[in-house]
Amino acid sequence: MKEPLLRTENLQRQVKDKRIVDNINISVYPKEVLAVVGPSGAGKSSLLRLLNRLDEPTQGTVYLHGQDYRRIPPRELRRRVGMVMQFPYLFPGTVADNIRFGPRQRGIELSDEEVEALLERVGLAGYGPRDVSHLSGGEAQRVSLARTLANRPEVLLLDEPTSALDEVAKAGIEALLREILSRGEFAAILVTHDLDQAGRLANRVALMEEGRITRMGEAEEVLRAYQALS
Repeated sequence: MKEPLLRTENLQRQVKDKRIVDNINISVYPKEVLAVVGPSGAGKSSLLRLLNRLDEPTQGTVYLHGQDYRRIPPRELRRRVGMVMQFPYLFPGTVADNIRFGPRQRGIELSDEEVEALLERVGLAGYGPRDVSHLSGGEAQRVSLARTLANRPEVLLLDEPTSALDEVAKAGIEALLREILSRGEFAAILVTHDLDQAGRLANRVALMEEGRITRMGEAEEVLRAYQALS
């Protein structure tokens, strides 16, 4: 049996007297896409933030390639476990500046050709010199994705990556994600409230309710059960 690329062990986060993530044990395998669905306030985004230590667990840990992630420097961890958020946060300056940011932190300077290749990959060929303040929401999300890909992640965390977009931009980003994820270059964990999207993009689905994983399995099976309960 394959070894998991990323595994959580009794992962928990408590804020005051509330456990917002409660004893989560999941494994994600190479090339797999796992979707996490559930009602608002279930702890889905909070779980993602624990996976690359944007937030710290109050109990339990995460293993990346079998290594306790507390032994990995946070900057390296966030490169290897990259995250695309619901609302893209881009640094002031040009698109190319944003793409080069992560590699520069490791002393790597991407060439113009490498930047352009990443932009072509997300459907933004020729956008390198543009100021990010002039981008649409869909374009900004594509730049955010390209910036994450520039770090060559092993796991990609996707936190509601299309929910802040209009329908046209949403369809474009989802099609882009489907194409990128189909290459199998990394594992991905997708948080989404869109059950149809989860079915289109994920191999497996985890249902999260009140901080706990209450069901996990093949996407079609879990989504059908969740819809029946809704």
